[in-house]
Amino acid sequence: MAEDEAPQGEPTKPGKKSKPFVRPWVRAIHRDFGYFVVGLTVIYAVSGLAVNHVADYTDGDANFVKFERNVELGPLAGDDDAIARTVREKLAIDQAPKEVFRQGEDELEISFERRTVTVNPKTGHVHEEGQRPRFFVRLANWLHLNRGKKSWTYIADTYAVILLFLAISGLFMIPGRKGLLGRGLVIAIAGAAIPVLYVHFSGGP
Repeated sequence: MAEDEAPQGEPTKPGKKSKPFVRPWVRAIHRDFGYFVVGLTVIYAVSGLAVNHVADYTDGDANFVKFERNVELGPLAGDDDAIARTVREKLAIDQAPKEVFRQGEDELEISFERRTVTVNPKTGHVHEEGQRPRFFVRLANWLHLNRGKKSWTYIADTYAVILLFLAISGLFMIPGRKGLLGRGLVIAIAGAAIPVLYVHFSGGP
């Protein structure tokens, strides 16, 4: 390409070299990184909302939701372990019980990790109560709070670096008064002022 020929249809003055296309590259990388972290952003946003509003959950736990049910199985025969096996099969519980405890002649308690099943062997009445994972939220919190394997730390750190790049590169995507030299600078300062003002007026940590 000749030195006085402008790529992409942008004219240049004769005898002058065209300017390097820094901004288009920044825009392209900004766009692709934005697409790349959509999934991670959804996970961290959902988890952040759940943690911020944990007090609004009736059971005070964003990760699990309480449940209970009553089931009639009919009279159950056999020893305590045999009854426990039958109840697990009928209720489709694939966990092994932590404890099978006889509370009385008409009450057998079967304890699991996050549920308790109380059985009346004579009548077959079963009462089950416990907690089940809240759809998607528990997984998002598990990742957000970095309770997984150590390797997730590297993924989370990479995500944080990409967010920094998106924030900084976004300042330089639009030239002129609509960008960092004008309107963009005002908006950036206004956004940065939010945490500063909140810390000031709330007294901070």
